[in-house]
Amino acid sequence: MSAEQIISLEPATGAQAWAGPIGDVEQAVAQARRAWPGWAAQPLSNRIELMRRFANELRKAAEALADMIARETGKPLWDALAEVEAAVGRIELTARAYAERCAQRKHDNALQGIIAVRHKPQGVLAVIGPASQPGLAPVARIVPALMAGNAVVFKPSEKAPGSGEILIQCLHRAGVPAMVGQLLIGGAEEGQALALHDGVDGVLFTGSAAVGIALRRKLAARPDKIVALELGGNNPLVVWDTPKLEEAAVLIVQSAFAGGGQRCTAARRLIIRETLYAPVIEAVKALTERLICGAPFDDPAPYMGPMIDERAADGLTDSFLYLLSNGGKAIKHMVRLRDGLPFVSPALIDVTAVAERPDVELFGPLLQVVRVDDFDMAIAEANNTRFGLAAGLIGGSPQDYNRFWANIRAGIVTWNRPTTADLAGAPLGGVGLSGNHHPGGAYAVDHCAHPVASAELEQPRAVLGAGFK
Repeated sequence: MSAEQIISLEPATGAQAWAGPIGDVEQAVAQARRAWPGWAAQPLSNRIELMRRFANELRKAAEALADMIARETGKPLWDALAEVEAAVGRIELTARAYAERCAQRKHDNALQGIIAVRHKPQGVLAVIGPASQPGLAPVARIVPALMAGNAVVFKPSEKAPGSGEILIQCLHRAGVPAMVGQLLIGGAEEGQALALHDGVDGVLFTGSAAVGIALRRKLAARPDKIVALELGGNNPLVVWDTPKLEEAAVLIVQSAFAGGGQRCTAARRLIIRETLYAPVIEAVKALTERLICGAPFDDPAPYMGPMIDERAADGLTDSFLYLLSNGGKAIKHMVRLRDGLPFVSPALIDVTAVAERPDVELFGPLLQVVRVDDFDMAIAEANNTRFGLAAGLIGGSPQDYNRFWANIRAGIVTWNRPTTADLAGAPLGGVGLSGNHHPGGAYAVDHCAHPVASAELEQPRAVLGAGFK
């Protein structure tokens, strides 16, 4: 990144993937404010139809968009294609969610007239996207915002601006006015300026807890500005009584290492019953050793790609060494696979003996293992975090799952499914440091439009009460 432009580099090769000039925050917000009233005045049916056309444009651009996502993030091409497909599917799900959650309602109250509830857009919304899912995550924010009648200024991650550019090009080809859905290229400075701008009525942010907390702190004196945070998690996965050890191992690997462990819902901690430890860990280790880590377009196709950059890879390997030097026992060492490039092998480490386990989101293919003796200990250990995004249980009885669900502190709970499973039609969000009770997914429409109550009579009608001469 230079003073004048943003350059994204391919993690897998170090080559330049995209370059473009840094945008003007003031200009983008001013244009969005001018365009917003006309867009908000459009019938809802028109806006929904344009979002469906956006889905069609994404389908047409699927190969180009997936290629750019793979190049900018390093994820395998098959994974990038799956992300684009999920983004397309999310648009119709959002239309259904809007009809369900923001429907106009009227109640006839006899002589008191009609009580009505309708929804209005917030105004101009800033959408700030992550590098980990540069196709799906922005679509999941932009579509409900536009559908509700807001204008959007979208700042993609500086690690994946090319993917963001293709998204906005598809949006404009679908017929959304250029000033209603805008692309703002920039880094952290532009993202902060956009979020704090007085002309922005709300911030929809997906990213790290540190940045989310900083945004919330800076906007503490602005209760009028909606701030919806989708942050990360130190996500637990509990393994309890099950005879299906191979299936359990597959679910563990999928939860921990899908997307190279660079998904917000990835399992970071494996909490396992002591009696199951040896056979389950043996199966997980064997499966992990078969896992292919490679570049996006390699043949055979890899399961996971590199970290997003060298800094992320260095940080993760340093974290592994820290745990190792503070009582951790390596089950499978983390190895740097290619000199000068951020490829790391998936790693497993037993941290049961680590006295003070850091409560941080280790964003990558590093799974910490903790052994416990009973189910209450497992739940307590799972809840031993300030985060609260995703939590999963593998095995156990229906009664065990009911206890787990009732007592676990998380916004997404899975049973015998990967923690990274796509829960179509459900909310996506967490508690604690994982969010601020504005979940995305099917519930994203809730912070894109606010309900307005009205009492209505076709003719004036009033009666004086007590207290008048």
